[in-house]
Amino acid sequence: MLLYDLVSCSSDLTRTRSRTAKRERLRACLLRCEPDELALVVNYLSGILPQGKIGLGPAIFKRLQPAKAPSQAQLKLSTVDRCFSAIGDSTGPGSQKTRLSLLEDLFAQATAAEQDFLQRLVLGALRQGALEAALIDGIAAANALPEAAVRRAVMLAGAAAPVAVAAQQHGQQGLDQFQLTPLQPVRPMLAQPAARVDDALAQFAVTQLDVKLDGARIQVHRAGDTVRVYSRQLNEVGWSLPEVHEAVQRMQPGDFILDGEVLALQGDGRPQPFQVTMRRFGRRSKLEEMRRRIPLSCYFFDCLYWRESLIDRPLRERREQLEQLVGAQAVVPGLLTGVPEQARDFLTQALEQGHEGLMAKDPASTYMAGNRGGDWLKIKQAHTLDLVVLGAEWGSGRRSGWLSNLHLGARDEDGNFVMLGKTFKGLTDKLLRWQTKALLERERARDEQTVYVHPELVVEIALNDIQASPHYPAGLALRFARVKAYRADKTPAQADTLTTVQQLYEWQTGQAAPAIKRSA
Repeated sequence: MLLYDLVSCSSDLTRTRSRTAKRERLRACLLRCEPDELALVVNYLSGILPQGKIGLGPAIFKRLQPAKAPSQAQLKLSTVDRCFSAIGDSTGPGSQKTRLSLLEDLFAQATAAEQDFLQRLVLGALRQGALEAALIDGIAAANALPEAAVRRAVMLAGAAAPVAVAAQQHGQQGLDQFQLTPLQPVRPMLAQPAARVDDALAQFAVTQLDVKLDGARIQVHRAGDTVRVYSRQLNEVGWSLPEVHEAVQRMQPGDFILDGEVLALQGDGRPQPFQVTMRRFGRRSKLEEMRRRIPLSCYFFDCLYWRESLIDRPLRERREQLEQLVGAQAVVPGLLTGVPEQARDFLTQALEQGHEGLMAKDPASTYMAGNRGGDWLKIKQAHTLDLVVLGAEWGSGRRSGWLSNLHLGARDEDGNFVMLGKTFKGLTDKLLRWQTKALLERERARDEQTVYVHPELVVEIALNDIQASPHYPAGLALRFARVKAYRADKTPAQADTLTTVQQLYEWQTGQAAPAIKRSA
């Protein structure tokens, strides 16, 4: 397959809003793949470079001086893959010069559209996340398999590419080979916001309430003597979290997979801001010094595996297993209740202790990675949404020269991002500098005032409420929105959806959300 065929497919997926059209376009693309190309195609469409980090950053692309781009597509996917492997294998003295030379040779064979795609792939600027739902649809359609079966296999595999290969080679039997296994990270289950604790009790009757910690989510695996810790994005981070390894040593024997959070606490036990906790992630140098300055505590709220898979068991059983395994002191404080007064008191207590609010969960729910179907709800004192940056406007006055006013969007059911509003509030000078650089690296178009970007950065937005508005295609707008923090631990696929925003509006107002204005 030519790289052009894949780039054309990616472009078509970006342009269309129809989930059906995306599924059919992907089905046709996947069916054209040779067996040895399939994993590469799915990885590239997912924004994943199989070789991982290969020593190419924004600086090398600024030095790149390729020959004039050919007008006729000629570059094969296999050629691209071999080149990236050669670049990744280049080490030692003179390696940067070798990488530049290899990259220039590759780009000399690529059309302008292919060059743009390759650069964004290498820099991690294709990780839209929203495409995964369409990929699952496409894999299912290409192999005549149920979407639910493909979705579960992707959840357990942690990626779409191996599932696509197994489905093509062995059909349903290929999907059945993906089982929950310690040391193989799985996608985390997600929650949607609720306006009040009473709403959760009305939905679940008896509700499992957990204190909502403003920490960093982790997934802890143990198999024999091996312990690994994964971030929300399934990156291994255990080497920077010795506190987690020490906590594991105090647990009962047996292989396990746990879902939890780490957070930095103040001397009085109150939580530090999320940004303080995140300073510990990715630290390789001066780790002991950082640990003394920012010690972390770890708490767990779910047990996915202990000697056997538990994800198909109800939450009430998983929590019992969790308490037996880790001990009550390491479990996120919780309350099982159906009494509104008890639930409100528990929320008040959590807020007084400095926590964000509560998680409300259906005790009968199974664990479904990525699911936002309403089995888990998050209740906060201040409403916040994790939204995706779609663009930004140049500032004026003291913000002149910086990208300031953010365009914010949520993902609709077809995987497209729908704009909900703008904000320039809550941005410090330091954040403005970082934001401008990060957005320019993701630029896809611009006009006189605005730089439009590929939807890859997730930002946590605090707001007063949601209001009806004719000015945005969602028919809704954010009221008094302000930036709380960029969420480097989240992908666009883990940001809040338009359905979530609509439900929040309906909870707040008691009115049906306006219909989305579809463009022609």
